[in-house]
Amino acid sequence: FAELMPDRFTDLMQGLPLPEYTQRNGVFNLASRLPEFFVKPDLGPKMYNAYGSSLVPKYGSTNLHLDISDAANLMMYVGVPEDEKELHENAAYAAMEKAGCCEETMERVHNGERPGSLWHIFDPEDADKMRDLLNKVAKEQGEKIESHHDPIHDQSWYLDEVLRERLLKEYGVQGYTIVQFQGDAVFIPAGAPHQVRNLHSCIKVAEDFVSPENMNYCFKMTQEFRHLSDTHSNHEDKLQIKNIIYHAMKDAVAVMMDHSP
Repeated sequence: FAELMPDRFTDLMQGLPLPEYTQRNGVFNLASRLPEFFVKPDLGPKMYNAYGSSLVPKYGSTNLHLDISDAANLMMYVGVPEDEKELHENAAYAAMEKAGCCEETMERVHNGERPGSLWHIFDPEDADKMRDLLNKVAKEQGEKIESHHDPIHDQSWYLDEVLRERLLKEYGVQGYTIVQFQGDAVFIPAGAPHQVRNLHSCIKVAEDFVSPENMNYCFKMTQEFRHLSDTHSNHEDKLQIKNIIYHAMKDAVAVMMDHSP
């Protein structure tokens, strides 16, 4: 993308919030520490296009999953169907109310802003509790729990209102509900389980990065992915987190040595 459409790429990179983290050469983006002779991991940008699903509350645009690196997700466009426009807008508003959105968020709709997607982001520490619930529900539905598979990494579940209530009641786990409007950026920490439901049709662009704050989760995810089946899309270590850690430390030590030999 950077080579074939350099003007578009530069424009997008300049629009990223917190450039110290999100830019490819950002000082807090540890992936920038990899030497040039490495085949660097593909951190984006990548585009997500999906129709809205405000009329089907049990289905998400992106099922529950977690990523090995941090990400910034930008909402570039929100489209509402012209036919039955009022029906879709009312359904989107009702979905936001059911999700328990705050007054400030609801007020943005009244002020004419377009809500694009509904996010549920959970704390990385709660991932195992969520796995336990999903495996329990799968057994209740008569499904067989396969070895070397993971209900979050497989991206086979969307937590609807019923499942989110069970998660809170049985495990005390409650996620963060975020509505992403056109022009908004959402940050997703590495290792944080999250899911997305488009309220209207959306075009989003995401850029990944590796922050010092969440490097431990990047490493933990790499270890988890090794236990998935060989055919799983996440089995391969695409991030090269050990190389990133090594060269970040090497650079840090070199700076200190130069300053005070």
